Amino acid sequence: MSPVSAFTPRWQRLRSLPGRIPLRIKLITAVLALVAIALTAISIAGISVLRGYLLAGYDGQLQLVQGQAEHTVAIYVISPGPNPGPLQFEGGAIIWIPDGTHRPVQIAEPVRPRFPDSRTAVVLPGPKVPSSASWLAAHQGTPVTVPAQSGGDRWRVLLFRQSFQNLTGGLTSGTVIVGVNVTSVYNTIGELARIDLIVSGIVVIALAVVGVAIVRSSLRPLTDIELTAEAIAAGDLSRRVPDRDPRTEVGRLGRSLNTMLAQIESAFHARADSEAAARRSEERMRQFVADASHELRTPLTAIRGYAEYYRQLGGMRNGTAPGPGPATTASRAGSTAPGPDAGTTAQEREAGPLAASGQLTRPDLDRIMQRVEQESARMGLLVEDMLLLARLDQQRPIERRPVDLLTLTTDAVQDARMIAPRRKIELTVGAGTAFLVLGDEARLRQVISNLMTNALTHTPDGTGIDVRILAGGPDSTLPVPSVILEVADTGPGLSTEQAERVFERFYRADQARGRRTGGTGLGLAIVAALVAAHGGTVGVDTTPGGGATFRITLPLAAEAA
Repeated sequence: MSPVSAFTPRWQRLRSLPGRIPLRIKLITAVLALVAIALTAISIAGISVLRGYLLAGYDGQLQLVQGQAEHTVAIYVISPGPNPGPLQFEGGAIIWIPDGTHRPVQIAEPVRPRFPDSRTAVVLPGPKVPSSASWLAAHQGTPVTVPAQSGGDRWRVLLFRQSFQNLTGGLTSGTVIVGVNVTSVYNTIGELARIDLIVSGIVVIALAVVGVAIVRSSLRPLTDIELTAEAIAAGDLSRRVPDRDPRTEVGRLGRSLNTMLAQIESAFHARADSEAAARRSEERMRQFVADASHELRTPLTAIRGYAEYYRQLGGMRNGTAPGPGPATTASRAGSTAPGPDAGTTAQEREAGPLAASGQLTRPDLDRIMQRVEQESARMGLLVEDMLLLARLDQQRPIERRPVDLLTLTTDAVQDARMIAPRRKIELTVGAGTAFLVLGDEARLRQVISNLMTNALTHTPDGTGIDVRILAGGPDSTLPVPSVILEVADTGPGLSTEQAERVFERFYRADQARGRRTGGTGLGLAIVAALVAAHGGTVGVDTTPGGGATFRITLPLAAEAA
């Protein structure tokens, strides 16, 4: 493997490193780095300014000595030892380097008291000045700091050219170096740097502690958002980000996220409701097909049974029928379809005593054809009811125009009185405005007719029926002004289980009575579907042995309000 290929993954890991560092660490590190840089810059600037200020005072002293030297005519050069000549610098050092010799001569030695308030002095080590001509030429006229000849002291020196009268009366040229001890300056600067370092460290540590708390508090909303996202991913769609001040960036972000989450939850629930509705619709359709097949099989079995019975007797020949011929394969095998009405025995009961003698007369044939016609009509009615329910399931729009429900109710009561003249059928009209509703008049007539037919069919003869039409106000069932229509009877009533299922399709509280009266089990289901299509509700109140009250509630039309 080449060095370049080995270096590439390492470089890629280094490049991806910032992306793997948590945001709070990045923020704290960046803040601390900026603060450290700022404190360092401030310390360096402060120390530099202080150093320049303190050294400027000593540079002024050196320039004063330089001016004094320029006005000195003679200098007594005595080597070695202190020079008692006229050029003096108390507390400082003066060095004379004659031209051509490069041998420094100490003119004034620095001294300091041996002890505080002591009259005896100690000679200090003077400045260590290079005697090379190049160094002397490079630093002419500019104060410069040099170390002491021994120890750790520092000196500030100033070099300048000067000519003096020597002992022979001639002039001697050379370089004069005047210096002052500035060790105290650098000690002060060092102490200041140490204090700055300690203070800066304390500031950085304190800022780190405070910064961690501030960053953690500032990032808490992001942590809440993260926890909310995890909860939603786990399936809790009702979870929301806590509300924050909308004037902040995090507050605006949280508000936007909550809006988005509300829309997602709404869309998810809508989808779930749609899927549930589709499953319920599919289940209802399967049940509907099964029930319809069962209900259609009964009249078809009866029709087929009568046809086979007619064929087995040989049919009509000149108004009479011969005796039964050889049994067919179907007759030997039994009834071709199951059902209570199928089979020869049932048909013989319907045909009467002549069938037992093996003779089929025209009246017998008329009765058979009448039964075939009745079962065909029943099957046609069943198909019409199923088609109506199918159209209602498709939620096709119905005609909507103002309809006087009182007029329809009055007509239905009159029809019922004609059908059952010995029954006591009362109509009670409540106080209120016109009972106008928006809907399809033909369908509303069918609703009332089905309710009346149900009361007449499923109650004993002589049972009274009370029809009431009332004005209703907004309530829990319908939050708008409404019209209430009730059909009450004093019959046997319904059990709790029957009342819960009475509006189901193909449900019969009394199976035997329903089939005997030709009912399809769809009347009340059609009532519920039509009322729902008109925006109303249906219900039933019943007491076993105390009768039943069927109630429909429809919204009142705006014209009647």
